[in-house]
Amino acid sequence: HVQLVESGGGSAQAGGSLTLSCAASGVAFSSFCMAWFHQAPGKEREGVAFIGGDGVTTYADSVKGRFTISRDNTKRTLLLQMNSLKREDTAIYYCAARLWSCGPFREKPDFGYWGQGTQVTVS
Repeated sequence: HVQLVESGGGSAQAGGSLTLSCAASGVAFSSFCMAWFHQAPGKEREGVAFIGGDGVTTYADSVKGRFTISRDNTKRTLLLQMNSLKREDTAIYYCAARLWSCGPFREKPDFGYWGQGTQVTVS
C-alpha cells in the first residue's frame, strides 16, 4: 500500500520561504519518479517540479530559479524548498509518484499515487 504524506505548508509573506516535505511508505522509493503539483482555487492541478530516481530535475517555468526539489532515497523523503514566494504560488501542494522514470510525463493522469495535499498561502 503506497502512502504519501505531505507536511510543511503554511503561510508566508511574499518574498519569503517555505519548505515542504513528503514522506513515502510502501514503495521502492528510488524506483519512482517523484513530483510536486499545485492546485489553485478554480484552476487545474499542474506540475511544479519533478525528480527522477537518479536525481535529474525538471521545473515549471513559473518556479525556475525559485524552487528546488530534492529527494533522500534512504529516508524515502521528498522536499520542495520554495524561495522568493509570490502571491500566485498560493495553492494546495501535492506530492505525487509514478513508477519508473519521469520521462516526458508531466500531467496529473501520468501519476498514480498522491498525497492528501498541504495548503500554502502567500500574502
